[in-house]
Amino acid sequence: GHEAGHFFVAKLFRMKVDEFGFGFPPRIKAWRPFDKAQGKKGETEYSFNWLPFGGFVKISGEEEQITNPEKLQALPPEEKKRYFLFQPAWKRFLVIASGVLINFIIGWLLISFVFIVGTSPLVIVNGVQPNSPAEKAGIEKGDIIKNYPSSGDFKNFIDENRGKQTTFEIVRGGKDLKFTAVPKISTGPNEGAFGVEFSEAGIERQKFFPALVSGFKESILICEATVSAFYELFKNLLVHGSLMAGVVGPVGIFVVAEQTGHIGLIYLLQLLGLISLNLAVLNLIPFPALDGGRLFLIILEKVKGAPVSIKTQSLINGVGFAALLFLMAIITVRDVVNLF
Repeated sequence: GHEAGHFFVAKLFRMKVDEFGFGFPPRIKAWRPFDKAQGKKGETEYSFNWLPFGGFVKISGEEEQITNPEKLQALPPEEKKRYFLFQPAWKRFLVIASGVLINFIIGWLLISFVFIVGTSPLVIVNGVQPNSPAEKAGIEKGDIIKNYPSSGDFKNFIDENRGKQTTFEIVRGGKDLKFTAVPKISTGPNEGAFGVEFSEAGIERQKFFPALVSGFKESILICEATVSAFYELFKNLLVHGSLMAGVVGPVGIFVVAEQTGHIGLIYLLQLLGLISLNLAVLNLIPFPALDGGRLFLIILEKVKGAPVSIKTQSLINGVGFAALLFLMAIITVRDVVNLF
């Protein structure tokens, strides 16, 4: 979705787009659709690639402004009109910002759809008391107890089966597990028959327009939480030189998505909405090589009244891209290690 935003706005402004890729190389297949108006194959190549993490768009004059600016300056005036580098600052700004906007819209619509459909209530274990029947059975914090529409129903089930051997199902890490326990007949102060603290999670169904409003409000809250999370991430990196435990990369996201899919499709869509909103915030960070960094350079260009030099842009983007690759490599290695 993000790259599609760049693509459609570039096409809207009649910029020349060399390639739109699904996934990242190595390439599986590429083609150029026939352009009836021109009586020949179109100028944009569409490709499918082996690495399924996202995609890319190549807009003419976007990469070359760093790698080969002399070639661009030598182009005929008519060709220059369609190249990214020679567009007015406001058009370049909108092309870059459109990726972030699409990420937000996709996230908002997915979250809104969850409000329209609603979700089945889940009983989630928030804590397990020491030496309780739950701990002895192997119940852990974060487990989802199946087959009970509310925490009250589960509590009634436990009370009705005090002193009896009971079997129940939970979901942990996307897997269905069965446990057997004997709830206590008598309990002391602040002690439960089963020994768990639990909460309910679920979304009540709403009509279309109220769901859109609720989805928008929830999306804003998610974006605010994401900003706080990124602040903590960078603070830990700069102050302590370490990554927080909850940070995951593409491998970790794939594992979480697979586990969420076992709970239900609607929860997977909710997760995808959350990821899309996270990407919107991530790409707005004014860091070199991210969309936010490029937007910052365009704003700086308008303030100065002249573009930032090609040499400076090349240095800034090169250092930023190397830092991102290094960070992603560390996160990916940790994700893979956590699989075993």
